[in-house]
Amino acid sequence: MSEDKYEKVMDLAKRRGYLWSSFEIYGGIAGFVDYAPLGTILKNNIIDTWRKHYIINEEFYEIDSPTITPYEVLKASGHVDNFTDPMVECKECLESFRADHIIEENININTEGKTLEELNELIKKHNIRCPKCGGEFGDVKKYNLMFLTSIGPGGKRTGYMRPETAQGIFIQFKRLASFFRNKLPFGVAQIGKSYRNEISPRQGVIRLREFTQAEAEFFVHPKIKNHKRFKDVENDIIPLLPADRQMDETLSSEEKVVNMSLKDAVEKGIIRHETIAYFVAITKRFLMDIGIDINRLRFRQHLPDEMAHYAIDCWDAEIYTDRFGWIECVGIADRTDYDLKAHMNHSGVDLSVFVEYDKPKEIETYDIELNYKVVGKVFKKDMKLVENTLNNMDNSEIEKLVKELNENGKYILTIEDKEFEILNDYLKINKTKKKISGEKVLPHVIEPSYGIDRITYCLLEHAYNEEEDRTYLKLKPEVAPVKVGVFPLVNKQGMPEIAMEIKDNLRKNGIIAEYDDSGAIGRRYMRMDEVGTPFCITVDGQTLEDGTITIRHRDTREQIRIKIDEVVDYIKRNI
Repeated sequence: MSEDKYEKVMDLAKRRGYLWSSFEIYGGIAGFVDYAPLGTILKNNIIDTWRKHYIINEEFYEIDSPTITPYEVLKASGHVDNFTDPMVECKECLESFRADHIIEENININTEGKTLEELNELIKKHNIRCPKCGGEFGDVKKYNLMFLTSIGPGGKRTGYMRPETAQGIFIQFKRLASFFRNKLPFGVAQIGKSYRNEISPRQGVIRLREFTQAEAEFFVHPKIKNHKRFKDVENDIIPLLPADRQMDETLSSEEKVVNMSLKDAVEKGIIRHETIAYFVAITKRFLMDIGIDINRLRFRQHLPDEMAHYAIDCWDAEIYTDRFGWIECVGIADRTDYDLKAHMNHSGVDLSVFVEYDKPKEIETYDIELNYKVVGKVFKKDMKLVENTLNNMDNSEIEKLVKELNENGKYILTIEDKEFEILNDYLKINKTKKKISGEKVLPHVIEPSYGIDRITYCLLEHAYNEEEDRTYLKLKPEVAPVKVGVFPLVNKQGMPEIAMEIKDNLRKNGIIAEYDDSGAIGRRYMRMDEVGTPFCITVDGQTLEDGTITIRHRDTREQIRIKIDEVVDYIKRNI
């Protein structure tokens, strides 16, 4: 397919009711899209398939939290300070652009991990100008991507439109852990809208300011990252693009991707552990189930300089598109305990889980007794925060505390961006032996995060087919918005009434069917092919004689005859 495949897909999507530009009668705004009638059904079918994998098969539970998030939550998570992109503004027309994107569009260089100063230097060195007016750019600056809002009258409480759905899960962790009876591992999912105020979105559905995420958070013991079902997927062959092969300049782009089993990938240390590998398998299976082309799918490992500071391994499911090349659609990351630790430190609420041993152990440990009369006056409103942090120290941290107090008479306790001076008379530390039945752990989280809108576009592109006499969407019956087109061959002799009755009966049985009696039968087939309808039923003269109809299959155009009373069962068996 030629370079203009994107235009062809989007033209079909607009004409046939899949995707429309938002606010079109007012000129439109980049970064927003409306899901039209068929697009909404397609998107919901994709989400329903995702739920089958995670909610039913994987036994995750789903929650639904607010899309408006208080400042304190996103300050704790790091989004207020770090959720930024590099922005550059034209001095002439004042148009703003992503600095890294502008550079990559003008010179053949990967800007991942480069500092603001390095980006600035590249723009000046290569004399990169504004693509809109040719003007000179100002200095590169950080731009926070969150939509700012206020909560309540007078704007006294700052909030943001959530930049991801995950934080709603993390801040409810204490209740979720109780719901799962404090038994690790367990999984929680959330599907919903997230918001990122992109600087200059110019990639249609690929880069939106309001988009749908499906995120799953799998909470595990920090020292136990094997997966009980790994045996079920260990022989799955996956197209992997490991970090070391990406950096090997002796390999061609095709040679850098290696097809290997997940068992080999884990044993060779390419994928860090079984749980990440397991969710790579689930991601591949989900994408195959909805109809993504396996030959245009790969799993790329994050390079060391692009890995999030809280992640110890991350793999992106990338899908190939004609215009945009490889685009990230799913991220599978080991986020460690970063999020829970951040919210525990900021809120002062203990988010650890008590894990019971198979049998009690005798250990040497420490008891910390605070001198509340003193510390209460010293730390005031931060008292609870300091207390929780001290009580959650492990033995090695307490030993360091004892050493510092003995040698220097003080210890600096750092909690996020705050420092607290601990003196000898603030506390008493006793070394003891005791039998314990378990331990408190702060779980690590493995997160598969899906961008539903990008996946939806990729699916439309992969399903798009052209033949000499028709264009059709080869959508899998499971996700196709309209399952059946029902036609009378001619608009007389009672055929329309029979066709309408068949359509109504299909809908009563939960199958979306459309009646069409407009134009020649061939044109009606072509219309249904173009929207991806997998089956078409025609009522003809023989129907009047023996009660049979024809069912036409979209992909092969083959037709079979069956009795009217067999139609519902036949369609149900094939979708």
